[in-house]
Amino acid sequence: MVFDSERFDLQPYTGFDMSRYVRRTYCSWEDSGWESLLVQRFDHVPVAEDMRLPAVADLHLVLPLSGRAEMETRGEGRWNRHQWEPGRLELAVPGRPVRRRYRGDESMRSLQVHLPGTTVESVAARLGGRAVDHEAMAASVAGGDPLLGELVRAVGKAGENDDLYAESAAAFLTVHLLTRHARKPPPPDAGKEDNRVRAAVALMRDRLADPLGLAEIAGEVHLSVYHFIRVFKEKTGETPHRFLARLRIEEAQRLLRHTDLPIARIASRCGFATPGALSAAFLRHTGTRPSGYRNP
Repeated sequence: MVFDSERFDLQPYTGFDMSRYVRRTYCSWEDSGWESLLVQRFDHVPVAEDMRLPAVADLHLVLPLSGRAEMETRGEGRWNRHQWEPGRLELAVPGRPVRRRYRGDESMRSLQVHLPGTTVESVAARLGGRAVDHEAMAASVAGGDPLLGELVRAVGKAGENDDLYAESAAAFLTVHLLTRHARKPPPPDAGKEDNRVRAAVALMRDRLADPLGLAEIAGEVHLSVYHFIRVFKEKTGETPHRFLARLRIEEAQRLLRHTDLPIARIASRCGFATPGALSAAFLRHTGTRPSGYRNP
């Protein structure tokens, strides 16, 4: 097989200075001569204040191997927080640049697998041609998949094999992702869905101050984003976004009535980036400003 870098359509880190954040210890292109699958291992710096990762066209799986950190990631919206810990697999959404910041320990290492966009398109066509919901797939992967984790580990240890192995592994991993994590959800189990909605509400209440995103909440209750929104609205009568906004305003009302906390402090405790953001949301929901609510 003749190598064609456009199969990946990536050169994964073009325009990104990797050396500031990681030391690459293995690259399947360079070390094993693979042409169909990019597998890399990295040692990470323990602290990153503003790491800007460019968009890529491939499916990018990241498997932490060691170390722990509280990671914050931001795409187009707010910062979302999740834990970096061994075995917690994540899938990056193709075509989306992200910013990251974190503080971890000195032993942070990862194994990363890039599945070419052309492979994904080919497998999706053979599976019926349905468009891939990458956000839902990423949320589903975040919910856990021990088999996928073991497959990624196995590919990471298979550098002595030739490119036929790499090509087959790329196809198999893609089939697994598209059938396990991008498939149409099964008929609902009402009891299980009730429990998941209750768990989502409890998470929202516990983390009102955090910049919670839909993908993070859906991943915590093991549902795709699309399925989570549908089930949550069916059970509560509100979208998750509107429900969380109402919880935050209700907490702000309680703090305004029963504490002397300054409005800036109340804003941060209720998940608003600034007092102005709290004031605008408060006016929208209640028809008055926080100061007017506190001193009618």
